[in-house]
Amino acid sequence: MSQRQEITVIESVDRYVSSEQGSATLEGTEFDLENAVMGPTGRPYREFPEPAPLSSHGPARVIAMVNQKGGVGKTTSTINLAAALAEYGRRVLLVDFDPQGALSAGLGVNPHELDLTVYNVLMDRKVDIRDAIHQTGVQNVDLLPANIDLSAAEVQLVNEVAREQVLDRALKKVEDDYDVVLIDCQPSLGLLTVNALTAAHGVIIPLICEFFALRAVALLVETIDKVQDRLNPRLQVDGVLATMYDARTLHSREVITRLVEAFGDKVFETVIKRSIKFADATVAAEPITSYAGTHVGADAYRRLAKELISRGGAP
Repeated sequence: MSQRQEITVIESVDRYVSSEQGSATLEGTEFDLENAVMGPTGRPYREFPEPAPLSSHGPARVIAMVNQKGGVGKTTSTINLAAALAEYGRRVLLVDFDPQGALSAGLGVNPHELDLTVYNVLMDRKVDIRDAIHQTGVQNVDLLPANIDLSAAEVQLVNEVAREQVLDRALKKVEDDYDVVLIDCQPSLGLLTVNALTAAHGVIIPLICEFFALRAVALLVETIDKVQDRLNPRLQVDGVLATMYDARTLHSREVITRLVEAFGDKVFETVIKRSIKFADATVAAEPITSYAGTHVGADAYRRLAKELISRGGAP
């Protein structure tokens, strides 16, 4: 370990050390810092409790997966987090809110063969959202799909009254059917993304461990603040998810350090490491939790689901 890395680790540990004791408490969990194993975020690694079964379902907590930079793992994280939550008995609705339809394709639905999509739900009040929802091959996970038609919605919504709240109105009709709604947003900060933020209770920001991705976050946070101030006071950042992490590179480790400095405990302790298995699972149109259930990537998303639930980000 270099001197610079050693200083970073020492500083990270110091944040958790109480004035007179060699242990610290983080969200009710006590650590023996002398023997603690440090996680990739520079905080003591811990296991999150197994989520308790739910006695009933709904109303759903809505979470928008947002980053205006493409290729950061939004769709992969949406699919796999949903599958992990479903393993713990949560009913999840996935909303494909990207005209490219990657989320739909990633679950084996051909976007070009759909008669009803989220576009029809937004633009035609006569369309019942339940008629557009598809069951997936993953138990407890349903999908509201999208295709290229959605790209026209951004232009057509401009002249609508309360145009930022169209998605929110549609989702309220099914909120009692699910525990969690995950919205996979397109890589932009346009009207569709503002609709997702207006409908959401929380935001997860997937962020690839590269410097240019880090630079884009400031504009995203500014947009979230504006939506919170003007349209959706309940909106909050549930967490920043570091993706495509490679512990072998100093660059990845430095980006994580910068993230923790900027966002503190908002950075999820769970980190998603780079792996070709995610691409293989996408080709197979399956979440990694079923395609390679014992892989470290599958375990990471299960841990993320447990962390999200323990933080109160999901029921």
